[in-house]
Amino acid sequence: MILPVIMAGGTGSRLWPMSRELYPKQFLRLYGEHSMLQETITRLKGLNVSESLVICNEQHRFLVAEQLRNIGQLSKNIILEPVGRNTAPAITLAALNAITEAEDPLLLVLAADHVIGNQKAFHRAVQDAIPYAEQGMLVTFGIVAAEPETGYGYIQRGASLGSGKSPVFSVHRFVEKPDLPTALQYLESGEYYWNSGMFLFHASRFLEEMSQFRPDILAACKTAIASAQTDTHQDFIRVDKQAFISCPDESVDYAVMEKTTHAVVVPLDAGWNDVGSWSALWDVNNKDAQGNALAGDVFTHHTSNCYINTDEKFIAAVGVDNLVIINTKDAVLVIDKSQVQDVKKVVEFLKKNERGEHRVHRESYQPWGKNDKVVSMPRYNVNRVTVKPGGMFSLQMHHHRAEHWVVLSGTAKVTIEDNTFLLTENQSTFIPIGSQHMLENPGRIPLELLEIQSGSYLGDDDIIRTKDHYGLS
Repeated sequence: MILPVIMAGGTGSRLWPMSRELYPKQFLRLYGEHSMLQETITRLKGLNVSESLVICNEQHRFLVAEQLRNIGQLSKNIILEPVGRNTAPAITLAALNAITEAEDPLLLVLAADHVIGNQKAFHRAVQDAIPYAEQGMLVTFGIVAAEPETGYGYIQRGASLGSGKSPVFSVHRFVEKPDLPTALQYLESGEYYWNSGMFLFHASRFLEEMSQFRPDILAACKTAIASAQTDTHQDFIRVDKQAFISCPDESVDYAVMEKTTHAVVVPLDAGWNDVGSWSALWDVNNKDAQGNALAGDVFTHHTSNCYINTDEKFIAAVGVDNLVIINTKDAVLVIDKSQVQDVKKVVEFLKKNERGEHRVHRESYQPWGKNDKVVSMPRYNVNRVTVKPGGMFSLQMHHHRAEHWVVLSGTAKVTIEDNTFLLTENQSTFIPIGSQHMLENPGRIPLELLEIQSGSYLGDDDIIRTKDHYGLS
């Protein structure tokens, strides 16, 4: 049996303003029909695999659960990391969770934020890797280099171990990101592959190697997983926080792959891209006759080689070339495609000035639905709230703000103190400061409403929950 292990814990900002700390790129629809996480799982169709195990940050748990639910893949299969500790501890948690007295699955370790354009070639490489993983090897997939890339680590192949539809080689060595002259040498030699960070090995073999090379990480993870709990809704596996915090931060390459004598590499030529920048996203997307990759409501004239993506506003681009133009509800990025690495300068500015645009979007997702903060002022906010069927707010109160709810569509079941009643389209209610209240969607269609918050303090830490349905407290 192959158990896919999907690493979804990143919080990268290289695709700001679309990717942010609380909504990073693996949860965005950037390529294909689904989010990158969903694409990673759905491209496994056709392989003999079990339901995927996803490892993510605690703060992304509801987002991951909703995306898995949308593709019918949610089944007690999300391990929550209370803090980020890199890939070696994450894979160790997955291996410990997967292995039982009766089961020792092959773990197919994948990143949630990669593009693979040729699904058939990917499947062939996995199939060719299986016999070697079954023999106890630790298989990594090396990307056939298309150019002298300086942003990736490389794998130098050793002796050939046989040939199937995909050849297999021993691993001679892993090397760090090279400078350009060195990368050119690697490309010309034909012996080097980009390090994809994808692996196939038995859970037990990986744990044996961890025991040899990083017993400290293994011990911390064993303690963390031994007292793991499944939450009330049976979606999340929560490891022991204090035990996991004590775990060293280490990548799987440093911890095991660079040390083991049992590593093999399967070359993979399948249109792989880690979409690490806006220019990379332009590379993988379809383009018009002028070389523009466009998403959303866009008009171009005498414009070429641009990547333009807009959430909702109309964008007109006239007489420009080689630009990235990104519009979200609360930020716009305009940058030359050759300078996309400097997006980090924007994020650094936002953090230094204690602004929130690097961390959250105007629109945020909750276990009950989503909230779009349309207006944010010192003494009042206006939110457009969407509550999915069956979704509900926690029973709560506020010391410093009152709220006014206006139903736009659907039916709301409202509780204010001891009074429970229904509201429908164009009806409204007022919640005074200090009143316990709850909102529920009892219907079969989404509930849409405007929420007007007013008061001397509007922070989220003034939400005092009496009954918490989702573990938000």
